[in-house]
Amino acid sequence: MKLPVRNWLAPLGLAFLLAACQPAATERPQLHLTGDTMGTYYSVKIVGAEDGQRDALQAEIDRRLERVNEQMSTYRKTSELSRFNRHEDATPFAVSADTARVVTAALQLGRQTEGALDVTVGPLVNLWGFGPDARPTEIPSDERLAEARAQTGLEHLSVHIRAEGEFLQKSLTGLYVDLSAIAKGYGVDVVSEYLSEQGLTNHLVEIGGEVRTRGVNAHGQDWRIAVERPGPGEGMVQQVVALANTSVATSGDYRNYYELDGKRLSHTLDPATGRPITHQLASVTVIHPSCMMADGLATALTVMGTERALAFAEEQGLAVYLLTKTGDGFRVDMSSAFEKYLRG
Repeated sequence: MKLPVRNWLAPLGLAFLLAACQPAATERPQLHLTGDTMGTYYSVKIVGAEDGQRDALQAEIDRRLERVNEQMSTYRKTSELSRFNRHEDATPFAVSADTARVVTAALQLGRQTEGALDVTVGPLVNLWGFGPDARPTEIPSDERLAEARAQTGLEHLSVHIRAEGEFLQKSLTGLYVDLSAIAKGYGVDVVSEYLSEQGLTNHLVEIGGEVRTRGVNAHGQDWRIAVERPGPGEGMVQQVVALANTSVATSGDYRNYYELDGKRLSHTLDPATGRPITHQLASVTVIHPSCMMADGLATALTVMGTERALAFAEEQGLAVYLLTKTGDGFRVDMSSAFEKYLRG
């Protein structure tokens, strides 16, 4: 499905339309918890929770998100993932069940997307200055690019589940895994699953724009979430979706980029070339039951470009919304599975 869209003015992201998008109705009590994690913010809305639960819930949410950072951050030298990245031989490396679970999902998505999602592109992420290393002062040479690409490849990474525990293994000593394309979504799932375990089954969890919903909002309705329009400025609503018991994630080149030698360099790298993407697909929004999977799929589809991404979404039955830059604005494409979520 294609719709013409012109003259958009604000950056794409995910914002919440709560009372403003819903008719007046009796509201149930709602807690709103916020904090910082994974280099961004989190926002948690819990319907039916009492204010007396605030401190305990916030403390446990912070504890669980801190554990994800300690497991999977590439910015922390002591994290499991950082220690695995420094592991310079092919012997199995013990990790937590959580890290093994996320890497397994990343490998699954890598196969499903034919390599469009590749969590072993860490050497390339660092080379282009989108990881813990400083940004380069010049465009990397073909030689340096070839050297970095030689240290990547999903075929060199494996997960092993044994009676004594979970292990990661590499067949290249320089393999460097970067889970940034999937870990935020996993963190959202962790918080949502914790709240459900506590019987708090009406909630919304967001980490830096990746969202998972459960149950209904304070008005007893599906959660309304707005996708914002791309461009300078903030808060311009492009499309509203209604969600219940599912997740939504957005990826694009409109936020994390820099300019070097007169070129605009996106943080999204194409594993097939080792370079930042250059096509006109500005953003991808994916709705999926798992926020971890939505997060990874949004990145992979961004790598693919508009036509390939839309074909892939239809083939896989994915709910996907694409914004592509044109000469006079943006074009909207959506998969048939996405249409049922539209509101307004």
